[in-house]
Amino acid sequence: MKEVTVGIIGSGFASHFHSKAFSRVAGLTVRKKAIADIDIEKARTVADLYHFEEYHEDYRALLRDPEIDVIDICTPPFLHSRIAIEAIEAGKHVLCEKPLTGYFGAPGDTVPIGDTVPKSRMYRGVLDDIAAMRNALAGSDRLFMYAENYVYSPNILKAAEIIRAKKSRILFMKGEESLKGSSSPVAGQWDKTGGGSLIRVGCHPIGGILWLKREEARARGVDIGVGSVLCDTGRMTPSLSEHEHRHIAFRPVDVEDYASVAITFTDGTKALVIAGDTMLGGTTNYVEVYANDATMHCRITPSDNLSTYMLDEEGLENVYISEMLPGKTGWQKAFVAEEVLRGYAGQFQDFMECAATGRQPLSDFELACDVIRVIYAAYLSAEEGRRVTF
Repeated sequence: MKEVTVGIIGSGFASHFHSKAFSRVAGLTVRKKAIADIDIEKARTVADLYHFEEYHEDYRALLRDPEIDVIDICTPPFLHSRIAIEAIEAGKHVLCEKPLTGYFGAPGDTVPIGDTVPKSRMYRGVLDDIAAMRNALAGSDRLFMYAENYVYSPNILKAAEIIRAKKSRILFMKGEESLKGSSSPVAGQWDKTGGGSLIRVGCHPIGGILWLKREEARARGVDIGVGSVLCDTGRMTPSLSEHEHRHIAFRPVDVEDYASVAITFTDGTKALVIAGDTMLGGTTNYVEVYANDATMHCRITPSDNLSTYMLDEEGLENVYISEMLPGKTGWQKAFVAEEVLRGYAGQFQDFMECAATGRQPLSDFELACDVIRVIYAAYLSAEEGRRVTF
């Protein structure tokens, strides 16, 4: 049995579900060597909870450790590209949370940057970051693994299998991730998140859609890319009174709370992505595929494998039913095997196998680049009111 040794940088929310996923990998041993965070107590807490051997305040201790094979980047997004380059140069495989990068401000910017910095400058900055990471990877044999769980959702994987088998022509896709907001207190600030609903949650259906189109192209032996994007964004919740806002968690400062992106591929086919922080009723995640010879609806959440009806919540204090809903009574679409259905189990299984064998992951650097290019081209499109062509 092969062993892969991992180190995590960042001990926030993502580090918890990554650590759980590492423990479920089958067929090889994942050694959780170290975790680092500038808040050493948070690092200690995660290390104790998930049985890491060490914890550090300085992430560079993990880069210097010759035993660590994979650096798992779970930091805030503004650190992703810098740490990824440092890890590659240190000879480590990189596992990076979404988004790959973004624009988070530069010296001389007027704040709040989401309202004052031209999206054209942001777009150029993102492209520069991509080029720097690409250069680092070009001189290395290390792998870059992009943590896009939609790619590994069982229904997306089955849709890809059908597309490959039939060599289907995908004509149109529609995807969405919508919810009532974020639990993060900084989610509404561009300099902390690199954008709003589109980059925070819309990145997932964009990733799934781009990957499925790539699978179609590979199956048919053709080259298909993104030709252009056309986007509309909005910041709607500031118009609400405090009372009217009570059920919606999102508080945008200089980011959008809604976005719709129309993608045109180079073969003339289309896709539509919706991302919102203003939708009550739980978390909605799906990708719909309409091909010349098949239709596939990939319902990630809520799923229909368990419906519950309860009149009270007695005894359910520690029972997880679903995400982003205020109560457990009445009819509910309960989440079952969420780590599998949302793709997390398959994602980390693939990543660890890749680190052990050297093969490329399903969700790779090129997908990460394509997703962030689409997102920032969409922001440019929304600001300038025009189609942005690649």
